[in-house]
Amino acid sequence: MPFPARLAPPATAAAATAAAVLAAVALRRYLSSRSRAAAAAHSTSCAPAATTFLVLSGKSPQDQQLLASSAGDLSLAEEVGGELAVSLALDAGGDAGFDAAAYMGALRAGRFGRWMLWSPRMASTHDLVTQNFAKLPVGVVCVTDVQFKGRGRSKNVWESPPGCLMFSFTSQMNDARKLPLMQYVVCLAMTEAIKDLCCAKGLPELDVRIKWPNDLYLKGLKVGGILCTSSYEPKVYNICTGIGLNVGNEKPTTCLNAALQELKANSPRLKREDILASFFNKFEVLFDIFSNQGFQALEEQYYNSWLHSGQRVVVQDANEGQSVNSVVTVKGLTPSGYLYAVGEDGKSYELHPDGNSFDFFTGLVRRKMDA
Repeated sequence: MPFPARLAPPATAAAATAAAVLAAVALRRYLSSRSRAAAAAHSTSCAPAATTFLVLSGKSPQDQQLLASSAGDLSLAEEVGGELAVSLALDAGGDAGFDAAAYMGALRAGRFGRWMLWSPRMASTHDLVTQNFAKLPVGVVCVTDVQFKGRGRSKNVWESPPGCLMFSFTSQMNDARKLPLMQYVVCLAMTEAIKDLCCAKGLPELDVRIKWPNDLYLKGLKVGGILCTSSYEPKVYNICTGIGLNVGNEKPTTCLNAALQELKANSPRLKREDILASFFNKFEVLFDIFSNQGFQALEEQYYNSWLHSGQRVVVQDANEGQSVNSVVTVKGLTPSGYLYAVGEDGKSYELHPDGNSFDFFTGLVRRKMDA
């Protein structure tokens, strides 16, 4: 079903046009200075910028107009500070680091990703869409080239180097029981999107896998992560989903394009714009299935993409102040989204990650499901 677009009243046309022109001029100056001093800019990427630039893009002129009508009301988080300058994609010139036209041309989704906010450098895409959720159309995506205050599980914060695909988008859901499973749908959509894109472009297949609960791995190394947060308003949950994917940056682990070069020398490189469009094309389909039929309809596909079927796991159980290790075998997911495993005693167990120290060999706690 279509999502409502909730926007603040638009500013006057003259004021909006003047603001867009000024922001476009400032953005051109910023991009020009950044290209002349790329090395210096990267070395100081952790310092907050005085001005955060946002470029608005829409799939259609109507989409762009809808997004532009909210531009004057957007705000940054208090801890970020600085000013926010907004311009239209047509005013941004050809120096932008993310090709909005290429992305929109590849996008087929009807509800997700049709409205885009792009910034060359910002604190956190997730914070921006979270803070401005009610001012933006549901389904909007925020993309940045460099992010210096990215968010992760357990409130981790990190810098993201150039070459990453970093974006956050919004959605809504009515059923609270499905909220914990949303991150699995997003993980599945990204792995399937990468496979579809490699196939469409005649590239070697990249075997990107899901590491429960919200990481993406390639050849044993992490290449991506997902963060889903939600808030409640009457009768609906507002969901913000953030994704970071190593596309062209080989550090700190590896990236998709490095893996392609290993599989086939001089292989064409994947572009962030194509991956983002492929993701939303796939996610919209999976989200509809998930919303209408539940996660059970996607479980087989999900298990084909994750790392853990049949995996033997060492778990820790606290018993009278002592830690006891046991071995269980992962079988799948429980209805609540935790790991379902069977112990050597034949009993069923539900496995939970132990805070941020979670891995699949130590640091797990368990809860019995059978008497």
